[in-house]
Amino acid sequence: MGFEELLEQVGGFGPFQLRNVALLALPRVLLPLHFLLPIFLAAVPAHRCALPGAPANFSHQDAWLEAHLPREPDGTLSSCLRFAYPQALLNTTLDEGQSRGELEDEPATVPCSQGWEYDRSEFSSTIATESQWDLVCGQKGLNKAASTFFFTGVLVGAVAFGYLSDRFGRRRLLLVAYVSTLVLGLASAASVSYVMFAITRTLTGSALAGFTIIVMPLELEWLDVEHRTVAGVLSSTFWTGGVMLLALVGYLIRDWRWLLLAVTLPCAPGILSLWWVPESARWLLTQGGVEEAHRYLLHCARLNGRPVGEDNLSQEAVSKVAARERVVRRPSYLDLFRTQQLRHISLCCMVVWFGVNFSYYGLSLDVSGLGLNIYQTQLLFGMVELPSKLLVYLSVRHAGRRLTQAGTLLGTSLALGTRLLMSSDMKSWSTTLAVIGKAFSEAAFTTAYLFTSELYPTVLRQTGMGLTALVGRLGGSLAPLVALLDGVWLLLPKLVYGGIALLAACTALLLPETRQAQLPETIQDVERKRAPTSLQEEEMPMKQVQN
Repeated sequence: MGFEELLEQVGGFGPFQLRNVALLALPRVLLPLHFLLPIFLAAVPAHRCALPGAPANFSHQDAWLEAHLPREPDGTLSSCLRFAYPQALLNTTLDEGQSRGELEDEPATVPCSQGWEYDRSEFSSTIATESQWDLVCGQKGLNKAASTFFFTGVLVGAVAFGYLSDRFGRRRLLLVAYVSTLVLGLASAASVSYVMFAITRTLTGSALAGFTIIVMPLELEWLDVEHRTVAGVLSSTFWTGGVMLLALVGYLIRDWRWLLLAVTLPCAPGILSLWWVPESARWLLTQGGVEEAHRYLLHCARLNGRPVGEDNLSQEAVSKVAARERVVRRPSYLDLFRTQQLRHISLCCMVVWFGVNFSYYGLSLDVSGLGLNIYQTQLLFGMVELPSKLLVYLSVRHAGRRLTQAGTLLGTSLALGTRLLMSSDMKSWSTTLAVIGKAFSEAAFTTAYLFTSELYPTVLRQTGMGLTALVGRLGGSLAPLVALLDGVWLLLPKLVYGGIALLAACTALLLPETRQAQLPETIQDVERKRAPTSLQEEEMPMKQVQN
């Protein structure tokens, strides 16, 4: 008897599992609130050099501003330079033998030496406009780097949480993630310098990595084969809810400190909710925790209304399953590369996750140039994720995980590539393609979590998720910096995003299919070849499909 048979006895999908999905919804909502927060937190409003005696109306471009600020090639007043000497009296000081054009060909300009004035009609405060920070012009790289620091923290945290949750349990490390996110988020909101902000946001990213690594496997390890897809897609809709909620919260709260506080405080009720979150019985059995696993299984049976008691599900029966699945040696990241099949899976998943994260955040963090304001764009990007969930649900059931993963990444790449062909006056087409690309990239993200969780065995599932998430967050951390390549060529960032997505799509085709396969428990389960199932078999109850 294996764990799947135990789960069949107590109920592989019922009130117990639905309660588990509901309790783990909060981390799913919190993740996009933090991951996409730079859209509002680091927004750069219109700005110009601070000039003594400047008109009170920021948008009033009168002769006084013309005399102090040069114009950019597109005709707008410069945001980063001012004239070394005011040009207001130019007409009265010109020599009769000297033309006006001769003096204006190369006017002397200097950087803003007295700070900047910001248009505060949309944002009362962002990290870019924070007093003494001024992350604009020559310092704009630090503004982009804040996102990179954050995702670097997520990268490091993914490794730590992946290893530690396989060793000490999913539930304990989820508590650590909640408490750390709450404390570090509050510290970030109280930052008194950019250095303090960068450090605390990096550490916050490390704490949030626990949510990305633990939540999905903790849900899947209590689900039977038939319902993994629907539960996985259902739980991913909470991410979409968080994306849309961010548009509302960002619209209502225009100060970055209060905004950061608003997306951090929900961790407090999340900590309390862990009282009802069960530990993974699969993991407990691999660690020899027979008594605790037995208690959780009986609780699952009671909530699901199954007539299972101490007689039907004895601790001795559970012990036999534990003896079969118990891990003698502690897992390590080296185990992911010791055997041929696991090595192949790990290398391919690393490329796929890099491409998924790189293209998703490249699209999500670029909300400019779409003909909509920042709030409308964020809401639209969130709404388009809902039909992408339906696409994933239907596709993974009928086409399989592998083709769905490759197809969604290919769709992302094609949308980005086609945008390169759009001229500047075809803004509506460019916006449409950006929305389509966002839908495909979200579908790729949803599939990646489900697919990867099914590829790794229980003894290494969190470790494997940690490794792939590490590489994925590397892609997420590089995505904001690649946006700076528009200074080399305006279309270069989109070309890079699309090219990486195409590479990831091709790599996904090299992974084994997991449709309607049991979750592997040990490394030996992964190394055995999976027998393909027909579409007719998939629609049959799993009891008939399994040999």
